[in-house]
Amino acid sequence: MNQEMNITSAKYAVDREGHNSVITATIDGIQMFIPLDPANRHYAEIMRQVEAGTLVILPPDEPETTE
Repeated sequence: MNQEMNITSAKYAVDREGHNSVITATIDGIQMFIPLDPANRHYAEIMRQVEAGTLVILPPDEPETTE
């Protein structure tokens, strides 16, 4: 059962210190929060698709600033 995942979006999310902490992704129509862990099957598939040139991980949103 090695079915390819349908990943339609991927975007980094940051922690309080501003470091990439997870990837928010839509996989098979479900929004998921994927840890940056090569042992995670979703992360591994995201990176495989990035390397193949079929997926781009968007940068995180800029934090809102108040002045």
